[in-house]
Amino acid sequence: MGVEVALTGEGMPASAEVEKEDGGKIQVQLIAPGPDTEQQLKDAVEKGRAAGKTVIAIDFTHPTAVNKNAELYCKVGLPFVMGTTGGDREALHKVVTDAGLYCLIAPNMCKQIVAFQAMMDNISSMYPGAFGGYGLKITESHQSGKADTSGTAKAMVEYLNKLKGGEPFPVEDITKLREAPEQEAFGVPTEALKGHAWHTYTLTSSDGSVIFEFKHNVCGRRTYAEGVVDAVHFLAARIHAASDKKLFNMIDVLQAGEMN
Repeated sequence: MGVEVALTGEGMPASAEVEKEDGGKIQVQLIAPGPDTEQQLKDAVEKGRAAGKTVIAIDFTHPTAVNKNAELYCKVGLPFVMGTTGGDREALHKVVTDAGLYCLIAPNMCKQIVAFQAMMDNISSMYPGAFGGYGLKITESHQSGKADTSGTAKAMVEYLNKLKGGEPFPVEDITKLREAPEQEAFGVPTEALKGHAWHTYTLTSSDGSVIFEFKHNVCGRRTYAEGVVDAVHFLAARIHAASDKKLFNMIDVLQAGEMN
């Protein structure tokens, strides 16, 4: 059992009832922004540790809260796994490194997609310019509540630009689908509109005679939850081993082979 505490926004109740996968329910304390936020979180962490627990925060909040939350975790000394994209990533990495805090930060928690990214990274480094003269189009679709462009799609731009060479494809040109009609036209099932991640990367020769297409379509959030569980176990093991390295990502989890 974890520590039944969660950060929340302004105007929210002090607690919430959450249904567990086995059908049971637990009461979760909600900590809102305010002068007592840091102390409340610190008290919850200390209570969990006093009970013999390794306390790790799981962060999938809004992009605008990325840096503020990381700073809060550093002040409290709370290790965390963060799958939220956006924010100032350079500042994010700096604040946790300076604090010497154990954490795992990744723009995507789906192990299979991370493996696909690693493959594309390796190929682009081994064969730069293999798709010279090809044009690139990237389309990504996520639930309407996702405010920012997919971090995975942004990462793929770097690898695909290496492969095609020439004029780089700008991140700003990624087609971002957030409205139901265009998402359904893209192929997203109606029942998955509230939770999905569909990505298509298309490389086309200059004369249009050759097309290469890579895609990964995820309906629901289960695969991300499974990746988070692996990430938490991985980070807890590194904490117990007093690892010198403290900042990790999902590639580290894959390379360690510590996946369930």
